[in-house]
Amino acid sequence: MRTATIKRKTKETDIEVSVNLDGTGVANIATGIGFFDHMLDLLARHSRIDLTVKAVGDLHIDYHHTTEDTGIALGQAIKQALGNMAGITRYAGVHMPMDETLSRVVIDISGRPFLVFKADFPRDKIGEFDTELVREWFQAFAINAGVTLHVETLYGDNSHHIAESCFKGLARALRTAVAIDPKAAGEIPSTKGSLGG
Repeated sequence: MRTATIKRKTKETDIEVSVNLDGTGVANIATGIGFFDHMLDLLARHSRIDLTVKAVGDLHIDYHHTTEDTGIALGQAIKQALGNMAGITRYAGVHMPMDETLSRVVIDISGRPFLVFKADFPRDKIGEFDTELVREWFQAFAINAGVTLHVETLYGDNSHHIAESCFKGLARALRTAVAIDPKAAGEIPSTKGSLGG
């Protein structure tokens, strides 16, 4: 089974993340940040990746460390669960609507981390959650998962909808990209014969 558990403890956060890439989208999320829990829950549900996140962080300061460190741990867990990446579909892209908002998310599970993130949020906060932390999470995730990730909101007026379309877009792209291609089972999807670097 393609599963992994990552534990990350610093002076700022104590995080445990578990994933099952071949799950059904079951989520057990507790970060202490309501909006962030909502985003991770829908990430699990729409990617069909079983996801458990338990995070305790310095929320009395702000939500930055908990959000970023959860992205780091989840990225590492996905990378570990993928193993040598034999047989995966590798590439995927989706246009994700959310009411008036449309975002495009494209992923390459390449082993070469890179993020392009283009989304303008009309508001600085969604509830108590700083909208700038959306990009911070995607950056931490992409770098630690070892994926090339392009996220662009083409248009949208509502900050909640913009963030949600980005996370749902990633979920659907991941769902396709991590899937085993039955026509290429056991093959490394690269002309180099390996992924990463």
